[in-house]
Amino acid sequence: MHSYRPAPVLEALGVCSEDEQLYRALLARPECTTIELSHDTGWPATRIGRHLRSLLSLGLASRTPGRPARYVPAVPEAAVELLALRKQAAIVEARVGASVLTAEFRARHDAFTVVRGAEAIAQRFYQAQQCAQDEVLVLDRPPYAVVPIEPRRAQGVLYRTIYDMASLSEPTDLVAARSAGCRILRDVPLKLVVVDRRTGLLPTSPDVVVELGPSSLLDGLLRLFELLWKQASPLAPSAAEGPLSFEDQQLLSLAAAGLTDQAIARRLGVAQRTVERRMQRILKSLDASTRFQAGLRAGQRGLLV
Repeated sequence: MHSYRPAPVLEALGVCSEDEQLYRALLARPECTTIELSHDTGWPATRIGRHLRSLLSLGLASRTPGRPARYVPAVPEAAVELLALRKQAAIVEARVGASVLTAEFRARHDAFTVVRGAEAIAQRFYQAQQCAQDEVLVLDRPPYAVVPIEPRRAQGVLYRTIYDMASLSEPTDLVAARSAGCRILRDVPLKLVVVDRRTGLLPTSPDVVVELGPSSLLDGLLRLFELLWKQASPLAPSAAEGPLSFEDQQLLSLAAAGLTDQAIARRLGVAQRTVERRMQRILKSLDASTRFQAGLRAGQRGLLV
């Protein structure tokens, strides 16, 4: 009987420690009999037989013809690869089964469930964040029943957050939120978290959250988010952004008053192409799609002062 037992390495693939111990004994003495394995391990024959049957079913050993029966271990590299493939297939099958169960659940519960209580809500927000694969969309506004969701900085997971101005009342809050995926808007209408465009968490009161699955309601909330995103102002300035020049301020003021590019060019004494070029640069630097939006954002950021 061996006095040293190495740490098991195949448990993650569904092989118990005793099966692995017997497999190691087979690797040390290929083509051995049950009696020889019993001698090497110190196990009784009934225990050897039970774990040999397990190794045979796992593909870690095979039996030679003839008597007495002898057992041959599978090559470790090939055996582990086979176990890994089986494990992956089981995971895929479980996910397919989960999707079927989810569909059945949604059909019975009208595509939404209700989560109650601060602890359950905090756990569900955490679970949703951990399961994100592609994208998380957040509408953030006070008051907070739980700590606001924190971005999981995992590769491939994109966060887009729209903060209500009241969410960033402190200077430290504003500094922490200045990233490319954050924007600010006055009076965000509701709180919302959407994960991978398939799961939505919609707080309806301090201790109640409605969880939405794929549905027309979730589609409507996604459209609302995109509309608010276009209206919101980026918190992270672009590299080209800075205080507007006096000429830029004049140009924006004239455009906001409704003057055409030709009229602005005459007023400023420059070519119309110059006005068009400068306006495109201003729109780009302010991440604005219209002249009105550019003027609004410039005013919000104090760039017209």
